[in-house]
Amino acid sequence: MTVTVPHYGNSFIGLKVLFDALGINYVIPPRSNQTALDLGVLHSPEEICNPFKLMLGNYIQSIERGADTIIIIATNGPCRFGEYASLQQRLLKKAGYSAQFIILNTQSGKKALFEGIKKIGSHSSCSTFQKMKALLLAITAISLMDRIEIKLRYCSGYEKNKGECKRLLQSCYEAVVQTNSAKDAVKILKSFKHSIKSLPLDYNKKPLKIAIIGEIYTISDPFSSNHIEDQLMDIGISTTRSLTPTWWLKDSVLKPFKLNSLSMHRAAKEYIYTCAGGYTRETVGKALLAFKKGYDGAIQVFPVGCTPEVIAKPILEKISSDKSFPILTLIVDEMTGEEGFITRVEAFTDMLERRREKCII
Repeated sequence: MTVTVPHYGNSFIGLKVLFDALGINYVIPPRSNQTALDLGVLHSPEEICNPFKLMLGNYIQSIERGADTIIIIATNGPCRFGEYASLQQRLLKKAGYSAQFIILNTQSGKKALFEGIKKIGSHSSCSTFQKMKALLLAITAISLMDRIEIKLRYCSGYEKNKGECKRLLQSCYEAVVQTNSAKDAVKILKSFKHSIKSLPLDYNKKPLKIAIIGEIYTISDPFSSNHIEDQLMDIGISTTRSLTPTWWLKDSVLKPFKLNSLSMHRAAKEYIYTCAGGYTRETVGKALLAFKKGYDGAIQVFPVGCTPEVIAKPILEKISSDKSFPILTLIVDEMTGEEGFITRVEAFTDMLERRREKCII
C-alpha cells in the first residue's frame, strides 16, 4: 500500500511525519498548483467548488507517482465536503484511475472513525505503543508548523530586514520536507520556532493588521487564496488567521462536548447564534474578535458556491456598517485572474492606510 492525502494547509507536514514514523509508504503530491487545478477542472462537474477540484487534482498527481490508496476525512452537514469522497471515487474510476479510499468520517460515530484509523495502522509493523508515539509526533509537528507560520506572518509587519520572515518560513518548509525522519522533523520545527525569537523586530512600528477569514480550505491553502498572505507579507502588513489544521483538529475533538471555539461563538452571538453550515459562525466570530482587538480590517476569502460563506457575507456587511470596520470579500474559482485579485487587495490596503491617516472616514 502506498498512501496519499490531499493538501490542506500544513496538514501534509503532520501526515508526512506520521507515515515516516509508522514506516508506511506514501506519496505527498506537489503543493496545490495550476496543474492540479487544471486536472481537477477537467474531471469535475463544472459547478463544484474549487477545493473539490484541487483535491481531485492532488489525487491524480499522486496516483501518477505511484499512490494506490487515498486517505480523506469526511464530515456531515450542509457543507458539500461530506460528499467529496463518494463523488471523487466515481470520477477517478470514470477517468481511468484506480485507487482505494480510506475515509475517516469524523461525524458518523467513533466506530467508523476508528475503523479507518485501524485500517491505516494495519499496514505498519509498529507496536501499539509505537503507533501512539507516532500519532503524538504528527500532532506535535503540525501544531509547531502552524504556530511558526502564524507567528512569522504576524511579525512580518515589524521586521527590520524586509522579507526575512517570509524567507524563514520558506526555509522551514524546505527543511522539514527534505527529512524522512519523524523525530528529526520535530527537532527542525522546534529549532525554527526558537529562531523566531532572534529575529530583529521593531515594535515601534505600527503596521496595518488584517484578519484573514473565510472558508477554511481556501484560506489555509496558499494557491487557493492566490497567495494573499504572502502578498500582504511583502508589503509589511501583519496578518492573523485562526482557522488552521491544528485549530480544526482541536475543534473536532471538543465539538462533541460543545467546548469548541468558545471565544468565536461567544463573539458571533451578537449576529448569529447557531451553526448555519460549514464555519459560518467562526467567520463571523473571528471578524468581531479582530475588531475588538483593534485590527484595521478583515478579508473574507471563499470559493464560488460555498453556501456557508455566502450566508456569512451579508452578516459581515452588517458588522462592517455597524462597527465601521472595513471588510473585503474575495470570491475565487478557476477563472479568477491574479492581477485583478492583487489590485483589489492593494486598493483595500491603501484605503486602510488613508483611513488611519484620517483622510477618509
